[in-house]
Amino acid sequence: MVNIVIQISKYIIIILMAAYTFSCFSIFTRNYEDEEKRVLIRQNVLMFLLQFTAFGAMYLATDDIRIMFIYAALAVTLLAVILLYNLIYPNVSRLVVNNMCMLISAGMIMITRLSSDNGSPYGSAVRQMIFVILGIVFGLTVPILIRKLKFLENWTYIYAGVGGAALLFVAVFAVSSGGAKLSFDLGPISIQPSEFVKILFVFFVAASLKKSTEFKNVVVTTAIAAGHVLILVLSTDLGAALIFFVVYLVMLYVATRQPLYALAGVGAGVLAAIVGYNLFSHIQVRVQAWQDPFAAYSGGGYQLAQSLFAIGTGSWFGTGLFQGQPDTIPVAETDFIFSAITEEMGVIYALCLILICVSCYVMFLNIAMELRDPFYKLIALGLGTCYIFQVFLQIGGVTKFIPSTGVTLPLVSYGGSSLLSTMIMFGIIQGLYIIREDEEEERIERKRERELRNEPRKTNRKNTAKAGPRFEEVPKQRTRKKQRVR
Repeated sequence: MVNIVIQISKYIIIILMAAYTFSCFSIFTRNYEDEEKRVLIRQNVLMFLLQFTAFGAMYLATDDIRIMFIYAALAVTLLAVILLYNLIYPNVSRLVVNNMCMLISAGMIMITRLSSDNGSPYGSAVRQMIFVILGIVFGLTVPILIRKLKFLENWTYIYAGVGGAALLFVAVFAVSSGGAKLSFDLGPISIQPSEFVKILFVFFVAASLKKSTEFKNVVVTTAIAAGHVLILVLSTDLGAALIFFVVYLVMLYVATRQPLYALAGVGAGVLAAIVGYNLFSHIQVRVQAWQDPFAAYSGGGYQLAQSLFAIGTGSWFGTGLFQGQPDTIPVAETDFIFSAITEEMGVIYALCLILICVSCYVMFLNIAMELRDPFYKLIALGLGTCYIFQVFLQIGGVTKFIPSTGVTLPLVSYGGSSLLSTMIMFGIIQGLYIIREDEEEERIERKRERELRNEPRKTNRKNTAKAGPRFEEVPKQRTRKKQRVR
């Protein structure tokens, strides 16, 4: 009977996830605020129903009451997030808040399932829940800081100095794990500085390119950015190095509009990849595993082979929670969580997860395009690129589309540094959204003041003389909401 309920639950979960994903994109077509609000409330209902169904199925499969305590903590926390954002920040993007909560839910469901087989059952799920709460504190604090601190664009070389020093500290003092130096321990806590330095890196590039896009300044900025990437390569943190490299190229091209810079950067990146492949055996192992993971099954290809087995086993609808073997995938909670999700939740669910990430990126781009200040515009673009490219690296690596780089899936994978840094990024984006709203309100206010003072429009006197007297049209009252998504 329990197996039947679990099998039914997996279809319910897929339907709920598909409905939520559809609403992520249908909301862009809503023209009235009340319609938009109904869609956002529907998303919340779908998310909480999905949580209840998934955790209920896991409880039936294990008969372990601790699962329900984790569920209660998650549901209360995410409900508090939604209510606090409504109360404190009425002008933030509701779609981004909902998507953040849904991605956290998807991660907590799978981490809870995977941590049930650990030496300390559900220890990872409890720690991740603590990280979620800490991340929420940062996420609620950062937007007001971004709005109030007007001097952030003046700290150009402070961002570069602090970020470079943190990466260098890891390269020198961190212990190698899995062939790479990624983190260091502070008591019971392991910190991965590159997750936070990428935020400082985006701020540095945005501040520097806003100051000047002349060739001399571009060379200096490129040299400092290359220094960050070089330190990461020496630490063999290839995933972070790729993220830094791609983010810089995108921001440089958008700021300068010079295709030559982008082409030169791509050429330098290809050359660096060839040199790195010949210098580091760690990179050679990953490339060989990517080329044929089954031929290298007993060596570096074991992880990727198990990942492909899991994805193939799950097929479209998945095996159901606790009905598969995702725990046989090495580091399934972190680097290969997407494979574990696909095995038990199905390819349809996994594709919906990807589309939710894409909808977040669409919102980031929307915010970037409508911001007027070049500094804030570049920050929104850089953080959005950083986020979506990390998603691409993680999913591409576990599906054999590209060589595995060992990065996490933001908000979904287990890990405090990854979760906290991503929630800080989302908080910054929300702060930029508030700034955009402030700019829009300021523009409308100036327009109203001009209308009250009856300021004449500036016209070409020559054309006015020929065309005769002109009468200004009375602006029509707008009943449709502005084309932006909350």
